[in-house]
Amino acid sequence: MTELLHPAATKHLPAFITAPGGTDVLMIAMAVILVLAILLFGSLFFRLHTMPERMAHRSQKLQFEIVAVLGLLALFTHIHLFWVAGLLLAMIDIPDFGGSLSRIAGSTEKIAGFKPGEGAVELPSEAIEEKGDDGATNAPTEGSSKEKEVVHA
Repeated sequence: MTELLHPAATKHLPAFITAPGGTDVLMIAMAVILVLAILLFGSLFFRLHTMPERMAHRSQKLQFEIVAVLGLLALFTHIHLFWVAGLLLAMIDIPDFGGSLSRIAGSTEKIAGFKPGEGAVELPSEAIEEKGDDGATNAPTEGSSKEKEVVHA
């Protein structure tokens, strides 16, 4: 390397300076470190970004889908309020009203004389039948003045 030195260069050059046409080892090492740093930062960013979704999934929250949608909205729109809302929603426990309401509906069906789950059936308007005085069911007629009995769920 001494034979190719420029006349203005000092006699003791640092070790990272390469000769003309040589491989720059420091540049290659820094390129590898830069790529690894970008990959690690991206991985850390996505793990932090999906933290509310993982919290809601781990604790079997009912609002898991809402938290997931808020996380995606925050990711694609860069509005951090969505992420904060998803984090808060993942932290709170919304009570399960579905279990109580289904028990109430089952009890109401039992009182009405339906089998469980049978009360949710809706009849089309053509299938509505009119009950006669003898308890038999007759198809409704146009000129009939009797009240029609409609079953609602």
